[in-house]
Amino acid sequence: MDITGSIANGTFYLSEELEGKYLTFTLGKEDYGFEIKKVKEIIGIMDVTRVPKTPKFLKGVINLRGKVVPIIDLRYKFRMQQIDYTKETCIVVVETDEMVVGVVVDSVSEVIDIDIDEIESTPAFGHEIDIRYILGMAKVNDEVKILINIDKVLSMDEMALASINP
Repeated sequence: MDITGSIANGTFYLSEELEGKYLTFTLGKEDYGFEIKKVKEIIGIMDVTRVPKTPKFLKGVINLRGKVVPIIDLRYKFRMQQIDYTKETCIVVVETDEMVVGVVVDSVSEVIDIDIDEIESTPAFGHEIDIRYILGMAKVNDEVKILINIDKVLSMDEMALASINP
């Protein structure tokens, strides 16, 4: 989903491709969502093998049924305060355009259907803040859920660092 909308007469229009099912999860007090078609499975926290000389957000790798899967901690990636893992902390295994990766989240909430009329484009926060990884803001039941484009969360350089699969 590289194109999430178009600009006409100075107005940004969202693509109907954003409409669909999202797996929602929390980080801190905020709600986020991944497109369900990117989600392969959800697993509990397990021992992670640390890989030397990698960024802090790359927690390491796990052996998932014979496949080495890099594990990314979104709290580090999003520069959030770190907390101890709880019984609700889990790994969402997603398939990006480039690879399969596990993403540590505080808790998984539910799968929800989001209509295009419930999604607003991402507000401009200034050029200092990278918002390319945000698909849009969903307004669901008087709450805002930040829809994440997992393919854009990692830069190409970071994907190369995380691409440690043989």
